[in-house]
Amino acid sequence: MNELISTNQNDSGDIIVSGRELHEFLEVNTQYSKWFDRMAEYGFEEGIDFVAVSQKRITVQGNTTVYFDHHMKLDMAKEISMLQRSEKGKQARQYFLKLEKMWNSPEMVMKRALEYADKKVAELQSALEKDKPKVLFAEALETFKSSILVGELAKLLKQNGVKNIGQNRLFDWLRDNGYLIKRQGESFNLPTQYSMENNWFEIKKSSVNNPDGSVRVTKTSKVTGKGQIYFINKFLNNKEAQVLPTP
Repeated sequence: MNELISTNQNDSGDIIVSGRELHEFLEVNTQYSKWFDRMAEYGFEEGIDFVAVSQKRITVQGNTTVYFDHHMKLDMAKEISMLQRSEKGKQARQYFLKLEKMWNSPEMVMKRALEYADKKVAELQSALEKDKPKVLFAEALETFKSSILVGELAKLLKQNGVKNIGQNRLFDWLRDNGYLIKRQGESFNLPTQYSMENNWFEIKKSSVNNPDGSVRVTKTSKVTGKGQIYFINKFLNNKEAQVLPTP
């Protein structure tokens, strides 16, 4: 259908018509503001049937002036056209009736439904992306109640969106940044004093029975709940985790 008068769609999905454009099409001699005020007296309500929109334009002298247009719903535009009792009014009304029929056709209803669904999906994806750290933080909350191994922390970081992370890489990073002892020997990979003072790690001691009957005590570094929160936040809030000085 050829566009006789341009229309748009508002956020609620209603067809809207520019009052000034309709005024021009109808070839009304009365000044727009006076004409529209008179039309509004036929029972149309602002906020329901139309909204006033302020716009700016440049005058011939180069000055900026503000004027008002009105975005009318289709029903109001149809009634106003009929009220003109002119050939132009009849043309506009017939055009709006055809537009309404097309707008309410099954194809257009389905098209709008799909567009609405796509819009909602996009909004949901945006909201999820924005709240991703919070969501992932909440999902990991149960883990924070108990201490975990460094390898398990690496998996947790990866689940929270940290790329290129694994147990060995995380051990290297923890040693290089002063969280674990890097000096070879019995204390290798155990928490530094700095980490222990901040309660980010604890040492798990286990007894192992050797074949000769002796007992060997092993020490394993485990990340506390506080430490898990600290490292997850550190990696999520920084593209590259900050380097801390070795104690």
